[in-house]
Amino acid sequence: MEHSSSSLVDSTLISSQRLSLVEFLIQSAEHLQVAPVVKYSALSLFADRFLPSLPRFKIDAQNSNNWLLKPLTESALHLFAVISLWISTKMHDSRPLSVTCLRSLANKSISEQHFTTRNFLEAEVLFMQVLNFEIGTTNIAFLFLQELWIQIKGVAKAGELINFEACMEIMDLLYEKEETSLLCTYSCPPHSLAASILVVTYVMTVPQHK
Repeated sequence: MEHSSSSLVDSTLISSQRLSLVEFLIQSAEHLQVAPVVKYSALSLFADRFLPSLPRFKIDAQNSNNWLLKPLTESALHLFAVISLWISTKMHDSRPLSVTCLRSLANKSISEQHFTTRNFLEAEVLFMQVLNFEIGTTNIAFLFLQELWIQIKGVAKAGELINFEACMEIMDLLYEKEETSLLCTYSCPPHSLAASILVVTYVMTVPQHK
């Protein structure tokens, strides 16, 4: 009963903080100047997979005793957002972000608590445990969007007029707005979401006479 009550509290906290956590991750990615694929892979790992899985993970008594989860705090969730960026750079960058760089960001942006290098390493392991060590990011909307954009540019002159920066701004908005945030997680397959973003960007940015 105690674990069920704790899980409900965690679900409420995550639900209420989801949009601010996504915004924090996007701002952190911009501050660190990571590549777009790193940012969107981190969003997929954190917002689409980690946050929904965390309450179920905590139901296990052994898992719930971890200091990062007992109790689950906003500071810890911010740390996990940074961890998602760290993992993503390891997958996509030849020179991943260093712990020193991430700690500097965390110390500036997470005022309620300061985290040590050991805390980062522990949080990384816990993050991967929540995801059952399934951290692949090949099936994310950004990669489908990028591939579609390249294909269209190769077969149609109008494709060269599509502003890819605008595509990414629309994807950010989908994550940041409450009305559309869950589209990225539950409602829309990533390839369909990518196609929709490309069409909207085309309509919004390509002049009709072109």
